[in-house]
Amino acid sequence: MGISAMGQDAGEGRRRIAISRRVLLASVSLLTLGVSHSALGHIYRGGSLPWNPGDTDPPVQVLPGPWVYFTAAEAAALEAIVDRLIPPDAAGPSGKEAGCAVFIDRQLAGAFGDSRRLYMRPPFAKGTPSQGPQSPIVPKELYRISLAELSAYCRAKFGGKEFAALTVAQQDQILGDLENSMIQFKAGNGSDFFNRVLADTVSGYFADPIYGGNRDMGGWKMIGFPGARYDYRDHVAKHNVPYPLPPVSILGRSGWSVPG
Repeated sequence: MGISAMGQDAGEGRRRIAISRRVLLASVSLLTLGVSHSALGHIYRGGSLPWNPGDTDPPVQVLPGPWVYFTAAEAAALEAIVDRLIPPDAAGPSGKEAGCAVFIDRQLAGAFGDSRRLYMRPPFAKGTPSQGPQSPIVPKELYRISLAELSAYCRAKFGGKEFAALTVAQQDQILGDLENSMIQFKAGNGSDFFNRVLADTVSGYFADPIYGGNRDMGGWKMIGFPGARYDYRDHVAKHNVPYPLPPVSILGRSGWSVPG
């Protein structure tokens, strides 16, 4: 083979490599985007992109109003529960005062309640505590079933009284029995329900007020948390020094006014 022929073969080889590389990069790009050739043709022939510029998924503010998921009886029981988990004292508001039951109600009415963003296919083997919930029963079902069984238990044990109508001592006794799995529910151990309510109550107490809990940022004020302030540069080096400014929610804080 002559030198010129070898040069031509080498040139063809480089061109094939370049073409193959372009094809490979284009294929990888399409796979990364998760869009087929036909879908791309459909999108761009229509003259628009498959998304809106600046599109976001911001949290929706919880507004005062009726219960969204709970019935009135369920809500009364839950408000009594969160008020015993976080009772009122001089340090801060109680669970009910902070709106923890409202927070839980709105969460159960949304994606959290039906676990729509979690992998929920069987098998559901019993896992370790560090693995989180391993059950086909989603949170809103756990609340509905457990609150109904709690109501039946209280009425049977205390002469027809509901949990909300019991004395504080009686409520604390029941919650302690739930925590220690001394009360069994059809949906599982009483401790499963107790741990779920406790975790959700704490979340509601310290979540941003936009979600319905932490009313007036009482939870944040109690621990000195500054909230959603955008700039802490003046205080980064001030260790063990309380932050001097009041907390701010995603929505701002009371007392602020926005020019019309």
